[in-house]
Amino acid sequence: MPTPPPSRPSRAEIGNVLILAGSQSLFTITTITVMTLASVIGLRLSASPGLATLPIALMMFATVLTTLPASLLMRRIGRRAGFILGATAGGALGSALMLASVARPSFPLFCAGMFLIGIYQSFGMYYRFAAADVTRLEFRSRSISFVMTGGVVAAVLGPINARAPLGLIPAIPFGESFLVTLLVSLLAATLLLQLRVPTIESPREEAAIRPLAAVARHRGFVPAVLASTVSFSLMVLYMTVTPLGMQAQGFGMVDITIVVQSQVLSMFIPAFFTGVLINRIGLLPILWAGVALMSLAMLIGAVSATLSLYVASRIAFGVGWNFVFVGSAVLLSTTHAPAERGKVQGVNDLTMFIVATVGSIAAAGLLQKLGWNMLHLVSLLPVGLVGASLLWLRKGRGAAATITQV
Repeated sequence: MPTPPPSRPSRAEIGNVLILAGSQSLFTITTITVMTLASVIGLRLSASPGLATLPIALMMFATVLTTLPASLLMRRIGRRAGFILGATAGGALGSALMLASVARPSFPLFCAGMFLIGIYQSFGMYYRFAAADVTRLEFRSRSISFVMTGGVVAAVLGPINARAPLGLIPAIPFGESFLVTLLVSLLAATLLLQLRVPTIESPREEAAIRPLAAVARHRGFVPAVLASTVSFSLMVLYMTVTPLGMQAQGFGMVDITIVVQSQVLSMFIPAFFTGVLINRIGLLPILWAGVALMSLAMLIGAVSATLSLYVASRIAFGVGWNFVFVGSAVLLSTTHAPAERGKVQGVNDLTMFIVATVGSIAAAGLLQKLGWNMLHLVSLLPVGLVGASLLWLRKGRGAAATITQV
């Protein structure tokens, strides 16, 4: 009997994934820009150096407050409407407030703008999950991975935009940067108008939604949430402290941009092949590789004193982050039914942002108390915890069998 030809994604599936990847790129340009500038501008505008990281903390706090409501809201009004709401009321309006804050200048106004960007982030972080909604099971890992490739363009343009290279508003420091994020947020909303997410829930599926405690008993649930939480929180921590730490060691904004750009490119370039690697060698090996690379990044970071070592540490971290973050999203998708996705994904991202918020609030204090090198050594502990959870997952035969089919 002849072997049937391999299934291929439909034009509708490809179109939806491309829209999500484009939206991911525009969203990430905004977040990279504001995270690169937040502590620097916070230091300029605040009355105390200790308040320099407050804007990023408020951004993360806003995401914590709205992550679960955003997921539940999109369950009622749909992914497209929710994503457009986030891009306009969060991204565009937040950018407008930050533009006004550096023109006035006003620290409270800047904080308010960062808070709205946090709301944008709470919606934008669901792009990767939406990729699983718009494609069939056999394309899930590749779709999630491909959506993350949208960050490659952002990795180049975000740090460049943070330097305001065009000089469009020379009278307002960093004003050009926020004008660009305002425009790209509106562009994202326009692009998302074309998104078509199929309805996959029926009344029978709604009635069959299990309590969260039942979902959490799946052996892959805790490792998935832990992996996404640790990887994302460490990313936020180092995006926050890297400009401050490098400035303290005498590096200028050009060098800081190079390091940030190296990390962000490394975070998203692997997304071109992460999904393929998961299909070929399995999900758990990719997660293990991510843990190993993140550990290597911390060890290099602990001895960083030159620009080349900073870059090497951030590259190792970025690739490891991609493997762990994309892998955790794929792993989480194996733990719940389609009708349960709003609740499960919301709880996952809520946990992730609560920890990231605590880290961003404590970032400046941790850097000051521990120093750059020791901070990296301490960061090995949560990475090791992810590794331990993967060992525990490996012992679960039923869960492991499910994972090997991803």
